[in-house]
Amino acid sequence: MIIHPDFDPIALSIGPLSIHWYGLMYLLGFAAGGLLGCYRAAKAASGWDADEMMDLVFYIAVGVIVGGRLGYVLFYNPLFYLNSLPDVFAIWDGGMSFHGGLLGVLAAVWLYARKTRRRFLAVGDFLAPLVIPGLGVGRLGNFINQELWGRAADVPWAMVFPRAPDAMPRHPSQLYEFALEGLLLFAIVWVYSSRPRALGRVSGLFLLGYGAFRFLVEFFREPDAHLGPVALDWLTMGQALSAPMIMLGLFLWLRPARAA
Repeated sequence: MIIHPDFDPIALSIGPLSIHWYGLMYLLGFAAGGLLGCYRAAKAASGWDADEMMDLVFYIAVGVIVGGRLGYVLFYNPLFYLNSLPDVFAIWDGGMSFHGGLLGVLAAVWLYARKTRRRFLAVGDFLAPLVIPGLGVGRLGNFINQELWGRAADVPWAMVFPRAPDAMPRHPSQLYEFALEGLLLFAIVWVYSSRPRALGRVSGLFLLGYGAFRFLVEFFREPDAHLGPVALDWLTMGQALSAPMIMLGLFLWLRPARAA
């Protein structure tokens, strides 16, 4: 059994200004995506340049933050935020939905593609491997904040979270997600996308991979107390939202190239 280090969620204080670890994780994710994108854009015949890449990062940053927060508010706790509207903006306390962020990113990609006269899926294929490091460090932010902990467990690496409602050892599910949705998914999609692929294949692999890994980890992650299982006495909200991702990912990845 391991005791969580109980980090201070504030990384640095400068006078009245407090910089939270959660926010730093997002900045790190955007920076990593931008650097990887510039690396890919610098390759011959990439069809991208650094200025276009940084414009895309701005669009994506707005989509992630707005979509992620609104997704959490609407998917996971709408009644609480309806009665406490100022808390909608308190993103430093945690509470971001990947699936809401994905919808925000899709909207951002559509706007960017329309502005630059690029194909929607072409932008998505270029972007897919770049967003994954941000997903990984976001899970580290969840771990530092002691949110989204796992179900009770008796494995040797089970962890007691001081801010949990009890002292039961639990799966460190945030670290599972960091390993699967961050490190492993990045390795798979980055290597796959390093060679030319049919339009939509890279986007499809990303959606399929994230959806499958998230569906799996949800079996070890404690469901939100106010939601519990949303269907079949076991299906969580995260699994319900991941299932369409898996189906869409399979469609994009397996469809004939001529359908692009």
